[in-house]
Amino acid sequence: MNNQLLKEKLQATIKKNQINSDGYPLTNLKLDKSLVEEIEQLTTELESLNPNPQPLLHATDLLDGAWQLQYSTAREIRSLDSLPLGLQIGKVYQVINIADKLFFNLAQVQHPLGLISGYVKVTANFEPAIDISNTADKRINVYFDKRYLAIEKIVGINTPQLNPFKVVAANNPQGRIATLDITYLDETLRIGRGGDESLFILNKANDVPKLAC
Repeated sequence: MNNQLLKEKLQATIKKNQINSDGYPLTNLKLDKSLVEEIEQLTTELESLNPNPQPLLHATDLLDGAWQLQYSTAREIRSLDSLPLGLQIGKVYQVINIADKLFFNLAQVQHPLGLISGYVKVTANFEPAIDISNTADKRINVYFDKRYLAIEKIVGINTPQLNPFKVVAANNPQGRIATLDITYLDETLRIGRGGDESLFILNKANDVPKLAC
């Protein structure tokens, strides 16, 4: 099976199992083991057909910009399933600025009755990880900076005084540097694997969040 067919099958499998149509990312937390294994197998097969195996050397233009998370096994994404005050997660983005080596992760949150809407944002900087041959091809070292908690609206009324209402230092792993391997990259799909073996599958975003790093 070629990479286009595998890509279409992987994306279709994720889409048909998404809980709602609002762009909420799928995680392995509430899926049957067989489905998690199917997604992992399709992902691994697609990674073996990566058209850009050295994205940090030859495809940084594809990497740059906004990406929307479709599926993840990462603990920090799964934890968004249990937010306080009845809040629910919406779309989750990663916006990458290659020129300045910055990115931010943005998770939109809202109350199902429309009482509150806002976001959680984490900023970070990164650098290419140099391997034993003194080159950088697909791995980046990640250094998280700040975490922003914001309420944008309460019962439909803008709340700029609460945007953000809290800014704290973001957590970095103790005893190691956080890493991300870009294991598949084309014009519309990106797959990454964290140093803790977490998986991230993202599509290039059309509705770019209007927030700066």
